[in-house]
Amino acid sequence: MLEMLQSIEFAPFALSFKLAGITTLILFVLSMPLAWWLSQTRSKSKPVLEAITALPIVLPPSVLGFYILIALSQNSPIGAFFDEYFGVKLVFNFTGLVIASSFYSLPFMVQPLQSGFESINKNMLEASYISGKSKLETIIKVALPNMKPALITAIIVTFAHTVGEFGVVLMVGGSIPDETKVASVAIYEMVEIMDYSSAHIYSALMVIMSFLVLLSVYIFNHKNNNKFAGFHR
Repeated sequence: MLEMLQSIEFAPFALSFKLAGITTLILFVLSMPLAWWLSQTRSKSKPVLEAITALPIVLPPSVLGFYILIALSQNSPIGAFFDEYFGVKLVFNFTGLVIASSFYSLPFMVQPLQSGFESINKNMLEASYISGKSKLETIIKVALPNMKPALITAIIVTFAHTVGEFGVVLMVGGSIPDETKVASVAIYEMVEIMDYSSAHIYSALMVIMSFLVLLSVYIFNHKNNNKFAGFHR
């Protein structure tokens, strides 16, 4: 057993965590204004934008991965632009994985943040505006401190979801060692060559890490709910 553990190649796990960390950071920055707008607007276009944002949840990863692959390929305007002016190919490399993961994990960041913004007492926001604070100051100094459970949930679940991605990253990035071969792809390849012992170990590590991530979210939210209940007694 010890020899088997020593033979584990941790590069796919490191790459998965690197991808998840960068994707989570990018989505946090991009999703914050989107989630804020969705929580505050009464526009008739809101349901349409919410449906578009939530599409990655219901779309098969192969479908989403296929269209992202087409959009980023060198034959597309986007792919050709980056290749010509920056010398960057957006498919079958880490940059493409980040872009694909950002699309695939978008709803897991936007929806918790939107729910958190919607749960904030409107009077607090109005008081912030009356005191002269801008929307940005209101979000940073008033909204975010009062929606910590939603904020932590959005960050952790987005990170965990990105770590577990398979279909999208395989289609867009393939399986290039130290470049696009993340843990989920490594497990798939082990099963293909019938290396079930290694697949068991890799899969068990993924199960344990996923469980610990979700457990931390539930413990954090449970503690915050208890504090909130105690405050109102």
